[in-house]
Amino acid sequence: MSSPRIGVAILTMGNRPAELRELLESVATQETPAQRVVVVGNGAPLPSLPDGVTGLELPENLGVAGGRNAALACLAEFEDVDVVVDLDDDGLLISRDVFTRLAALYERDERLGIVSFRICDERGRTQRRHVPRLRAGDPMRGGLVTTFLGGGHALSARMLKQTGGWPDAFFYAHEETDLAWRALDAGWKVLYEPALVLQHPWTSPTRHAVFHRMVARNRVWLAKRHLPAPLVPAYLGAWTLLTLARTRSWGGLRAWFGGFAEGVRTSCPPRRPMRWATVWRMTRLGRPPVL
Repeated sequence: MSSPRIGVAILTMGNRPAELRELLESVATQETPAQRVVVVGNGAPLPSLPDGVTGLELPENLGVAGGRNAALACLAEFEDVDVVVDLDDDGLLISRDVFTRLAALYERDERLGIVSFRICDERGRTQRRHVPRLRAGDPMRGGLVTTFLGGGHALSARMLKQTGGWPDAFFYAHEETDLAWRALDAGWKVLYEPALVLQHPWTSPTRHAVFHRMVARNRVWLAKRHLPAPLVPAYLGAWTLLTLARTRSWGGLRAWFGGFAEGVRTSCPPRRPMRWATVWRMTRLGRPPVL
């Protein structure tokens, strides 16, 4: 890919106008300018946007997956974007060379599908859950991985044409892993590049009331959609044990098991099990698809 053109997609619920404005300013001051910037109001009206920014207001909240698919469709209509950058509306690009570095990565490797940014707070701290690998002690160690961070990442438009976009039905939780697994199975690379930084407030995922239910339901759907049959019980069994060990709230556990039962009871087609070669590739990358 030569001189990839970058499009930016931002979802907002309309409740962070100041943060959104600062984020758009940080996008506008990139030394490599974005070809397109789209802001999606996910079931919420949009504030006044800067000139050159396309606004799209959805009549209802479609979740992270559905809202990002709407942004992808909007960018695709322009037919002039090679790489899509998704950014959280309360994030901030603190360096002016993010898009320059990103374009160089894609220019060097035509099989690069996904690039995951490093997420850090205003003090430079990166939460362990924001490092997309099992050995997460050093957030500055980049390299090829098997999943990526939703808050700040880039997607190859060529890859998306082959793999499809986000899983609408997931709404929220594990939609990144679903897309990453499809990309890996199609022969694309997923790269964690800590030099690309999105500053983001320090938060806990459980601040969302539906967190436990959605995480459990979507994890079951993820396994049913993508894993070879022998790995489905191993994957779900491992994550059940991890959840029991990590969750300190009885209310959280009840919600988790309710979501798990919902995932078992309902389907989320299509089912397209990954190749065993992909399972082996993920294992060599340090994260076999049972963890």
